[in-house]
Amino acid sequence: MDSNEFEINWSKPHILKINNDIICSDEISDQKGLRKKIEPWFSTIFQSEHFSLLIGSGLTTSVSYLAGNASQGMGRLNLEGEYSTNIKLHSEKSASAMERGEANLEDDFRVAFDLQRGLEILGDTLSGNLKAELDIRLNEFIKQILLTERAFIEKNEAEDSNAFIAFNYLKSFLLSFASRAASRERLNIFTTNYDRFIEFGCDEVGVILLDRFKGKLQPIFRNTRLELDYHYNPPGIRGEPRYVEGVAKITKLHGSIDWKFCKKGKIIRSLLPFGAPDSHPDIPNNATEHSVIYPNSAKDIETAYYPYSELFRDFSTAICRPNSAIVTFGYGFGDSHINRVIADMFTMPSTHLVIIAYSDPGDRIQKFLQDKNKAQYTLLLGPHFGDLKSLVDNYLPKSAIDKLTIKMNELVNKRDGSNSEKEVVPSEEELKENVKKALENGQPGSN
Repeated sequence: MDSNEFEINWSKPHILKINNDIICSDEISDQKGLRKKIEPWFSTIFQSEHFSLLIGSGLTTSVSYLAGNASQGMGRLNLEGEYSTNIKLHSEKSASAMERGEANLEDDFRVAFDLQRGLEILGDTLSGNLKAELDIRLNEFIKQILLTERAFIEKNEAEDSNAFIAFNYLKSFLLSFASRAASRERLNIFTTNYDRFIEFGCDEVGVILLDRFKGKLQPIFRNTRLELDYHYNPPGIRGEPRYVEGVAKITKLHGSIDWKFCKKGKIIRSLLPFGAPDSHPDIPNNATEHSVIYPNSAKDIETAYYPYSELFRDFSTAICRPNSAIVTFGYGFGDSHINRVIADMFTMPSTHLVIIAYSDPGDRIQKFLQDKNKAQYTLLLGPHFGDLKSLVDNYLPKSAIDKLTIKMNELVNKRDGSNSEKEVVPSEEELKENVKKALENGQPGSN
């Protein structure tokens, strides 16, 4: 294991950077030693004044891998029409120009949509043919995502299955981030994923998610994000509501398979169950017009399309402010519009970025960080750090809000740091007072 105080050796498969401490190695052997470095650092960052989590497709891949399932890949789009070759070549060219590496399905969809709109403007009859084929391919894409969800939920029903174990790791992962003191601002979850693994996990552990939708039977997308929250009144202290613990905000930057356009241009969240069968009526056949998934990742104009301007406004507002921290997991830095917002965040010295990734395809992470202030980012790169099981087992903070334990540790530390010849033991009154304060601050069981 090589340790360099100044430079990152990007040729090594495992890279750890915390402050000025940089470790680059072929293998990770001293997990306990690294845990002493990483866990306290994460515990501090996770309680930042403003805290966000950006999740990419790597989370779904990790959960599916642990469950023994294949996840929906982002390979190429197989079109058969007259312009299929042109679409493929232009996708590769644009992906290369944006330094995204190899083109994928999102690039193919983006170019095909642009071409279809151009043909429609020209009045070319091939526009209808291309639209019909895109409807079919987008419908197949939605069904592939549902297949990934369905395969997971079917295996998860057996408690001794790999899927059951994988689901527990997913829940622990989400709780580690959502377990913020109620006095802090809510965790902001952002994701580029179209699936619902995050929502599924949060529902299971009781984390309440706030988004832009209102209503129960047919939730409708709000054009304005209202700062609504959940509060409770402690017994005997009416008129002084307190924040409910375990609440987070979620924004799906590229849309979701259960969002769709309806009459008068409104966006609703359909009642499409997690892992729904292919015959479910809420799967749109006219997918290019009714579904609100946006497999695009390139130009500025994309973020101006409704409702994506609103979603990206939420993203920039959340992270581009002083004393803000954001953690990325499973995000490969292949979306230029997201990268620009994160880069803007670095103009504020009190902000911090934590990158947790399995690998760096196309050296995109390396290129993004090359001109960034080293004091403002933490990097955990490699198969060991990017593996969901390894990350949860070794490095993420305890997934609970335990103020009594915190108070106890403070008292123990004071005792250990006192005069070694005469141990100072807190009085019974001090102990009672500390426990009373912890309970009054919203400790579970006080309500």
